[in-house]
Amino acid sequence: MSEPISESPEQERLKAALRLALVPGVGPRLYGELVAKFGTPELVLAAGPGSLQDVQGVGYKLAREIVASDGRKSEVDGLLQLCDQNQIRLLQREHAQYPPALLETYDPPNILYLQGDLQPTDQLAIAIVGARHATNYGLTQADKLARGLAQAGFTIVSGLARGVDQAAHRGALAAGGRTIAVLGGGLLKVYPPEHLDLARQIQTQGALLSESHPLQEPKGGTFPQRNRIIAGLSLGVIVVEAAFKSGALITAQAAMEQNREVFAVPGRVDSRLSHGCHRLIRDGAKLVETVDDVLEELGPLAQPIKRIDQQVVRHPAELKLNDQESRVLQAIETQPTEIDAIVVKSGLPIARVLSTLSVLEIRRLIRRISGSQVARI
Repeated sequence: MSEPISESPEQERLKAALRLALVPGVGPRLYGELVAKFGTPELVLAAGPGSLQDVQGVGYKLAREIVASDGRKSEVDGLLQLCDQNQIRLLQREHAQYPPALLETYDPPNILYLQGDLQPTDQLAIAIVGARHATNYGLTQADKLARGLAQAGFTIVSGLARGVDQAAHRGALAAGGRTIAVLGGGLLKVYPPEHLDLARQIQTQGALLSESHPLQEPKGGTFPQRNRIIAGLSLGVIVVEAAFKSGALITAQAAMEQNREVFAVPGRVDSRLSHGCHRLIRDGAKLVETVDDVLEELGPLAQPIKRIDQQVVRHPAELKLNDQESRVLQAIETQPTEIDAIVVKSGLPIARVLSTLSVLEIRRLIRRISGSQVARI
């Protein structure tokens, strides 16, 4: 009779984290407090009811539910099989690839379900959100900003919704950049359904993320929770068209609470979809007219150095340059170089050279010597 196959410590920890996360009443905040007290999900499950009740928010009934979670083993095994069949990876908080930026937030998800892949460069991320029923102006601005920021090396984060979200994802994809979609339901219940093809494209140039069971239908209450993840993954959030009461403003509020930057694109004064953005600007959000407005504000923040899956992002300079950026950079010497000489050598119009110099400076590839001179770092 063959002996049972032993599981790796990582697999055991994942199963324990899933069992704990599946207990009704154990949300992200309480999950974190339990693990902080006992050390690991396995030790939480091994604790007795009395010890569990020492954690604020755990009463007698919930403590008994946690102890009884041993009966959820078959449910966990079925979930893991479902994920394996659909190329879904699971990241518990202790996983090496769990986004570090989310761990810095107040209530990071217990478990993240992932299709596609996360890369170290995704720490240089910006969210673009806005109205589902956006105007042509809003869709154009979202696409333009996503393309420009993707070309500058940023990963574009949004929620796969109709309108601005869709335009942001498509803009990043068209620029050959990376994009992450955070879903309000499970990864196998893409919403809206007409975005299924878009979701598959995003998998090839980024990732789909959710904290919900893969088969969970999206519900109204899950979208605000989804929005905190969008903000938490990003250095900042750009709002493009939003009424006074909208999910985009919830995302902006989450960004403020998480000490992220908030940006807003102004719109027509007689459009209700401008009211939310204008309110944000009056309250201190950065007004955005061009990509340069975002790059200037995020310059000091855009230096991720955290470790993910044994890789280290040492500097935004490691990001891939587009053709225009490469031509400008190659025209710059390590000694002070006149901007007029860069225009001649690169063969690009002065306006494009100047905007590209701003991007290269933000990414710490060049330094400005004077108003008319720059040098390679």
